[in-house]
Formats: sequence, C-alpha cells, structure tokens
Amino acid sequence: MRDAVVTSEGDRIRWVELPGREPSRVYLHGLGATSPAYFGEIAVHPLLAGHRSLLVDLLGHGISDRPVGFDYSLEAHADALAEALISAGVTGAELIAHSMGGSVAIVLAARHPCLVSRLVLVDANLDPIPRRPGSGGSSGIAAYSEQEFLAGGWQEVRDRVGSHWWSTMRLAGREALYRSAVHLTRGTVPVMRELLLDLKIPRTYLLPEADGPLPGAEALAEAGVAVVPIPDCGHNIMLDNPDAFARAAAAALALHAG
Repeated sequence: MRDAVVTSEGDRIRWVELPGREPSRVYLHGLGATSPAYFGEIAVHPLLAGHRSLLVDLLGHGISDRPVGFDYSLEAHADALAEALISAGVTGAELIAHSMGGSVAIVLAARHPCLVSRLVLVDANLDPIPRRPGSGGSSGIAAYSEQEFLAGGWQEVRDRVGSHWWSTMRLAGREALYRSAVHLTRGTVPVMRELLLDLKIPRTYLLPEADGPLPGAEALAEAGVAVVPIPDCGHNIMLDNPDAFARAAAAALALHAG
C-alpha cells in the first residue's frame, strides 16, 4: 500500500500499486466504491498488465482517509488526486475511470493537464443528475439533507442499494458519501461533458450496449471521443464482463498510442 498527504490537514490518499513500465495507468472507482476491488482483476489482465498501475481510492473512500471537513466536490477530489499523483512521481498517466471516478478524471485532466495523457471513461457521469428521493445511488443520496442522511438516511440507502454495492459503500465516510453524491448530481461549471469535449488528449467512452445510444454521442464523436458499447454488462462493466472490458480498453490505449 502507498500513500500521500493531499490536504493541509494531513489527510492521506492511499493506493495499491503494481510495478511496470511507463506511462503509468491510474484506475479510479465510482461513488461508494474502491479501486482495488473494482479494478484488481482488470489491472492484471493479460491484455492490460505490464504497466505501472495505481489503483487509487479517492478521499473518503476505501482505504483513504475520510476527513469530515473536506467538501468532496469534483474539483476538490481532482485537486487531492493531483497531489497524490505528483507525490508518486506520475506524469502523463493513462486514466481508466468508472462512473463518478470518470467525472473526477475529466476535471483532473482539465485542471492538471500535465498529469493526464489519455482517458478511458467507463460509463462516467457527464451531466448533472436529477435528485430522486427513494432511488439508489447519487440521485437518492443527494435527495436528503446532510443532517437527514447522517441521522439515518444512510440506512435507507444501504437497504436500497443491496449487499454488493454496500460491501464497499460501507467503507466510505458518511459525510464523504453524501457530499460526493451531492456534488456529482450538481456537476461542474462548465459541466463535465463540455470539459471532455474541450480536452485535446485521446479519449474513449465505454458504456453498456444494453443502455442504447449514448446521449450526445454525435457531438462526442465529432470532438474525437471514441464511444464504444460493451455487450453483456451493466453499469459495472469491468466486473460484469472483464474480458470484453479488457479488450476494449486495450484496443483504445493501443489506438491512442499510435
């Protein structure tokens, strides 16, 4: 396990690191998840193994610290991650980032361009999300006030999301989970989709084939973003169909490298 201090209060981001060649690959999880659990199999897949790989847990999640004074905006997550990568001596990394982690990766690339050479986004959030009371995920969490969530709303969320997601969600600080969800539903200014369109690095977006066409796919394609549907999977593409995920990610990285 590696770590780096990323805030003035001494809070640490931690990650599991696999040795290998450069450029480094950085794997980022989604809301209430943890990168070693979601990307461990993928990072050592024969099609993707061999690069230095950092399976990073964002602040408030997994094995990283859970400061209660941190605001957990996408920008704050990105800036804290930047501090960790700089401490680790990472530049020009290839980011493979899922869901909320994809949003953070886009913001990181926009705010700290020297740290990111290309993006593989995995069903990432590109737009603000309507709050939906009673639903799971960020839209349901953000429908509470913070006081309501901490007082017992988290238990209702636990019962809605099911044991699989809760197995990693329970590792997140409750303030971190709530504030991350709120900021994810709000998005950024400019919104993540616009930031992605403006980036000049190679970019690929993977999504479940069953979800149908990605909204705004034509504009993404015109801006050079490759949109790749993956069969036989849901939102957690790397867990549901790891071989197809690895093929698509390896093909994207090989194409971009050319």
